[in-house]
Amino acid sequence: MDLFVSGSLAYDRIMDFPGHFADHILPDKIHVLNVCFNINGVVEKFGGTAGNIAYTLSLLGERPRIVAAAGSDFDRYERWLVENGLSCSHVRKIDDVPTAGAYITTDLADNQITAFNPGAMLYPAELPDWNAPSDDVLIHIGPGNKQDMTAFAEKARRTGASFIFDPGQSLNIWTGEELRDVVRGALCFISNDYELTHFLKMTGWKIQQLFEHVRLVITTHGPEGSVLNVRGDKTLVPASKVKDVVDPTGAGDAYRAGLLKGLVNRFDWLTCCQMGSVAATYAVECHGTQEHRFDWGGFLARYESNFGPLSPDLLPEAPTGREASARGAA
Repeated sequence: MDLFVSGSLAYDRIMDFPGHFADHILPDKIHVLNVCFNINGVVEKFGGTAGNIAYTLSLLGERPRIVAAAGSDFDRYERWLVENGLSCSHVRKIDDVPTAGAYITTDLADNQITAFNPGAMLYPAELPDWNAPSDDVLIHIGPGNKQDMTAFAEKARRTGASFIFDPGQSLNIWTGEELRDVVRGALCFISNDYELTHFLKMTGWKIQQLFEHVRLVITTHGPEGSVLNVRGDKTLVPASKVKDVVDPTGAGDAYRAGLLKGLVNRFDWLTCCQMGSVAATYAVECHGTQEHRFDWGGFLARYESNFGPLSPDLLPEAPTGREASARGAA
């Protein structure tokens, strides 16, 4: 199956606030908000939704094609992606513009405040053609350049390719009418619970109206797990056990990678969501969104400890050669 992952490529500047945001925000003064959070320092990591998802997919033995734009400072990020077996052939390079940057502050309750400089992401990427028949193409449309998201969805509808719509933190750049149009025909709508509520408010839809345009809805709820909603038939997928919670940043992107791995191998939706739940645990156990490492055997063992064994008749082959030897154990 041809797998394309679109969205952002960014440098993440991650900061920890040794307190709780809620203790410093006065509800009756929210209209004149003026707060400062003294942080414990800043660490720069590779990030962006497209890069994060593709990275975890590489650990799972997949080689998705990243569709995004990057800036003149992308060289070291590109080397990292190539070292992990990922091609940047569909990444458009923009001269004299920095790669996008996310400034993420997390408090002790794992609440996050993010500021995002789009940089090169303001420029559209060049959408690829695919070699496989359209019914063997899967596209993840994640938060990134608005023109790319719209054009990719339209191309998928026109050619009959399957796409997942994942608006994420891009919701603030859309109008309700635009969102109602772009989501049409999606195989799946995926978001966290806050984003789903915001999406429905912006579109003026009830969840039943969303189901008129998408096959199913997946909603993540952080440590409470995720919900697979097939036209009102809801299934709770528990969060997988985490060895040590270090940083929640990137857990949602890792979840999406596990989900996509299952879909590429044509597992049922519940299994795909469970694979997403397991993949997310690795990201939570590390600082940064592309610091975790695992091998296929370790992933299967962790899946089994949470949800029971995957059917051996359905399992894809494990990564081999350099890619297998380069991965650390679970």
